[in-house]
Amino acid sequence: MSKNRGATGPAAPQNPKTQLAAQEALRGKRRGLRAVLPFIGPAFIASIAYLDPGNFATNIQGGAEFGYALLWVILLANLMAMLLQSLSAKLGIATGKNLAEMCRLRFPRRVCIILWITQELTAMATDLAEFLGAAIGITLIFHIPMIISAAIIGVLVFVILGVTRRGFRGLELFIGGAAGIIAFCYIIETVLAKPDWGQILFHSFVPSLPGNGAVLLAVGIIGATVMPHAIYLHSGLTQSRIVPRNEVEARRIFHYEKIDVVIAMAVAGLVNMAMLFMAAKVFHFTGHTDVADINTAFRTLTPLLGGGAALVFGVSLIASGVSSSHVGTMAGQIVMQGFVDFRVPVWLRRVATMFPAMAAIALGLDPTRTLVISQVILSFTLPVPVITLIMFTRNPKIMGALVNKRVTTVLAIVCAAVILLLNVLLLYQTFGGPLPDFGGAPAG
Repeated sequence: MSKNRGATGPAAPQNPKTQLAAQEALRGKRRGLRAVLPFIGPAFIASIAYLDPGNFATNIQGGAEFGYALLWVILLANLMAMLLQSLSAKLGIATGKNLAEMCRLRFPRRVCIILWITQELTAMATDLAEFLGAAIGITLIFHIPMIISAAIIGVLVFVILGVTRRGFRGLELFIGGAAGIIAFCYIIETVLAKPDWGQILFHSFVPSLPGNGAVLLAVGIIGATVMPHAIYLHSGLTQSRIVPRNEVEARRIFHYEKIDVVIAMAVAGLVNMAMLFMAAKVFHFTGHTDVADINTAFRTLTPLLGGGAALVFGVSLIASGVSSSHVGTMAGQIVMQGFVDFRVPVWLRRVATMFPAMAAIALGLDPTRTLVISQVILSFTLPVPVITLIMFTRNPKIMGALVNKRVTTVLAIVCAAVILLLNVLLLYQTFGGPLPDFGGAPAG
């Protein structure tokens, strides 16, 4: 294994039963599903970042305004997420260190401080989206002021923080349960909406950007799907969860972790696509193309699909906001400790990251517009972890037997290039540059 092994990152106590089951699987005493189960969990924790309220905002706006046309963006982003999250998990397994710690080991301190600041800004944008989304959900269901809803979410997140003290397994079960609630809610929404499956299939694989506004939403969807903090987090979750004793075990652990990644990211991707095609069917093709915010979507669902649909939508939003907010706090701890080797109590970080959301609510900013902009910010900071992740995972001196194959590195570079290209297009558009219509009006 790599000489860099020796984890120093923030890790919760490991469940002895999980450890024992994992060792039995590595020694061949467990087969099939029983061998896979002890390794399932880290990707599901990371995947909740792909189902945060920012996804609700961009997907609803994209579906309402452009119909099914941007489904391909979600599919592309999800495939990118699978690759990048697997590389992040592999880094933690191979080195015993997370991505931020590897940056501190390899880069000058000045560079690490700059990277840390950019990622702290990312954490603020992330938490803004998560808090706002969950608060919106409570407000819509219970008809109470947003500021009170935000305070309730803050209390809930503090309660959930206690779960980590009992080990990662409890947290994995909680986050997995939240993901399950969100997925179940959108199964119900899909059944009620009855979308056009032929159009869904077509637009999932045929790219189009119908109009200049589609570029902003495409970048927002990428930013909402491929999350910077999730890349840092995943390497932190695998760095000491099951520690390999040799390269053979490292390969086997990574094999199981790839299964974890594929399942978790596939669930997240399907839910994101369901958000968009539900919005397309219910809003775009019924003449409600101006439904560009979560509040309007909730109110419009009631007359179109019934009060039950609106309630399910609100419940999924709350589950998304509460669970992803907790995951964002974990990622922030890993980023700060990894880049600058500085620790603050988790409750203090939680309080600090609540302030932007509280301020946005107090100032009366448009919640959904704020959510979309926050996702665009995430897209601009995303190249930092992606590029450093590629640099480390392609280096055999760091990764040992788990070093990237050439095709893996090429695909990862293509992912980084796509992200950078979309950001350049967005900047060009922001400063007044005209963009052509890449796909015409979305098919109906």
